[in-house]
Amino acid sequence: MIFFFILLVLVVIAQIVEFFIPPLDWMYHAHIYIAPVIVFYGAMALPFPLMLAMALFAGVLLDALTVQVIASKVEISLGSSILIYAVLAGIMHGLRPLFIRGRWEVHCVLTGICTSAIILAQYLMITFRRGTFMFTREVWWQIGGPGLMAMLMAPVIFWILNWVARVTRYPYLPERTFE
Repeated sequence: MIFFFILLVLVVIAQIVEFFIPPLDWMYHAHIYIAPVIVFYGAMALPFPLMLAMALFAGVLLDALTVQVIASKVEISLGSSILIYAVLAGIMHGLRPLFIRGRWEVHCVLTGICTSAIILAQYLMITFRRGTFMFTREVWWQIGGPGLMAMLMAPVIFWILNWVARVTRYPYLPERTFE
């Protein structure tokens, strides 16, 4: 249970740190997102009820940052990020047997895809409400760039979080192979 609360604190810290990380100029000003990587690690490592609680927590934090009301028109509605996180974390949780066997490769790739899916879902909500669907190169980099960065960061963050889980004696860790 201590590990769950550590993950929640890390999600809050990551959400704050993301404000101070400048956009990447070489990726058409794409942002770096750390919080989804932590949430998706939690989706692999936590039991289902705690995974849902973490998705709820991360979704509320993201909604607090992204809910927009412009001229009495809601662009991103409250609760949408919770649903997005719950669905994507549920997919990651479904692949938990691979994680328990110590196979992280699929999860690292899926973390990048799911991070981009969060941004794509938000973009589609905004464009649907505005009625303008524009997919330029810059938009695709804004959607795909954070996913690519999340995919590259995932192995390092997963390794660190796995170490934290071992230090806190978390019981649902991957099996160790001693050969």
